[in-house]
Amino acid sequence: MFQRLYPWDYVDSAYEIDFERLRGEGYRGIIFDIDNTLVPHGAPADARACAFFSGLKELGYRCMALSNNREPRVKPFCDTVGIPYICKADKPKPGNYRRAMERMKTGTSDTLFVGDQIFTDICGANLAGIRTILVKPIHPKEEIQIVLKRYLEKPVLFCYRRFRRNEERKMKMRKTAQK
Repeated sequence: MFQRLYPWDYVDSAYEIDFERLRGEGYRGIIFDIDNTLVPHGAPADARACAFFSGLKELGYRCMALSNNREPRVKPFCDTVGIPYICKADKPKPGNYRRAMERMKTGTSDTLFVGDQIFTDICGANLAGIRTILVKPIHPKEEIQIVLKRYLEKPVLFCYRRFRRNEERKMKMRKTAQK
């Protein structure tokens, strides 16, 4: 029922993702949400974010920010870390995910999306056909509408974890049967 909302991967932080491994798997572009994915909501780009994007560029990634926020929030962050952006993205509609891929000259098979919200970030990227990585929010302080969505995310995450456990169990059974 919720599978359209499930991320491909779920990790604690964008900063712990093994982007070198993903590069080896053929990924060349990464679209990021900003608030509570890379920095706390409304915070400016910090030294950690700058070093992070510098490292991704060294690996050869094309990066872009996709945010539902307005330009006065998005532009300063992206200018500081040196990546292009699309603001007022109207997530979860998939159109601006596709536009981001066009601008990065990537496609659905070599683009990743990293974000912290299921109903906007992950749903939209899934609709656009992009591999999704859900991260836990960096900071608990959020706007009220996001706090309310977090309560709705809980049953989705519960089902997602159960789904993943079942998939892992099936894989183990297949491997055992092949031996």
